[in-house]
Amino acid sequence: MTPTLILAIAGGVLIAAGVYLLLERSLMRILAGVMLAGNGVNLLFLVSAGPAGDAAIVGADPETIADPLPQAMVLTAIVITLATSAFLLAMSYRSFQLEGHDEVADDVEDAIIRRRAEADLSSEAYVDTSSDSDSESGGRDDSESGGRIERETGSRAEDEDIR
Repeated sequence: MTPTLILAIAGGVLIAAGVYLLLERSLMRILAGVMLAGNGVNLLFLVSAGPAGDAAIVGADPETIADPLPQAMVLTAIVITLATSAFLLAMSYRSFQLEGHDEVADDVEDAIIRRRAEADLSSEAYVDTSSDSDSESGGRDDSESGGRIERETGSRAEDEDIR
């Protein structure tokens, strides 16, 4: 295998490991994922630049000079990764100060969707009724359609348990 292919595979592995860590709940693992993915992208930028060439010195043969654009893009990507890492590190530290851990909390809506999926409640279990008489029946307001959404099966107490 050529060195370029090995570096391309290494960049792909770094990006894959970074994406895996980005999907974790700990902010420190998310930070490590951002760092790995950033380094993988930087490596792929340099690999895509082609073979190494000479420095861009006045009087050098233009055919042997390396393309400076990928190097400038990598330098910019390093600065962006540094800023993102500093932000995530500060956010992780503040989360640890306030809560004693750096876990990302579940969103309330995510928990509702997960519980409805476990109970196999699909969107077809809801009926859109646009009349004003449904406001007394306990339906939930749907701001997008301007109407009320009411469940066909189950009770309102089940929805309150889900929340």
